[in-house]
Amino acid sequence: MKCPFCGLDNTRVIDSRPADDNCSIRRRRQCDECGKRFTTYEKVEIVPLTVIKKDRTREPYDRGKIMAGVLRACHKRPVSIEKIEETVNKIENDIFNLEYKEIESSAIGEIVMERLKNLEQVAYVRFASVYREFKDVNTFMSELKKMLDSGNEVSDVDEKE
Repeated sequence: MKCPFCGLDNTRVIDSRPADDNCSIRRRRQCDECGKRFTTYEKVEIVPLTVIKKDRTREPYDRGKIMAGVLRACHKRPVSIEKIEETVNKIENDIFNLEYKEIESSAIGEIVMERLKNLEQVAYVRFASVYREFKDVNTFMSELKKMLDSGNEVSDVDEKE
């Protein structure tokens, strides 16, 4: 690997450790020429994924859109950024474990809702109200009733996994 400081490719790994919930490896490297140290990350290459939107257009998968949606749903709720990032990682794992090259945005929405249901109920209802495009209060109440009838308690998915 080339040194970002002197540009020579005479570097060695001096420390390796897991990062991002064991999804990547953090490596500390040192240049044998200039002696400077720098960090690199090694991550599994993910097969490109295309999202098929409601209007049938296609666009590349963007983790940022999922993160933005979950952040909006959890706005002013007692959910730490660590829990949000962990949930988005799980959502992303669920999506990529399907091993599709193309996926409908509706399938992604369902995965997000399932994970939010286990993270925070108000966040789930917020996301569902936008995702399912509730047209009136009756539709909204119907979704709340389904949630209450299922007996969902706020729980941590990790306890089940």
